[in-house]
Amino acid sequence: MNEHQQTKESQLPISPIKNKVGSIFIPVKDIEKSRSWYCRVLGLNEDDCTIMNGHLCPLPMEGTGIILDTMPKWGGDQPGGAPSIDIPAFMLMTEDLRGSLDYMKKIGVELVTEIEHDHWFVVKDPDGNKLMICRE
Repeated sequence: MNEHQQTKESQLPISPIKNKVGSIFIPVKDIEKSRSWYCRVLGLNEDDCTIMNGHLCPLPMEGTGIILDTMPKWGGDQPGGAPSIDIPAFMLMTEDLRGSLDYMKKIGVELVTEIEHDHWFVVKDPDGNKLMICRE
């Protein structure tokens, strides 16, 4: 780095934004159907996953949170609903990759891939969002 670059960077204000993810929003079309699906996949009790304001459903997670949202402000009020996530944007972790794949098959989840590189696989939720399940 040259002297001009160092001076310029040292004059930048310190960012007040933390390097911390609070929650991940997942666009869904039917909040109740999606809540049931995610609760079954994650082993959560639906009674612990309250639907708020008719369109939000925070899921109790370890670490970064997941919020299911019909996204009325972001296209969810349109006939097709908000667009789904077409690439895995985050990973759900497992200590038993083969058991997780077998479980997904048993409950009828749509698979996008089988286990890849002995480390991960991808599924689709009912709205077509792609989710990666990864060995921890």
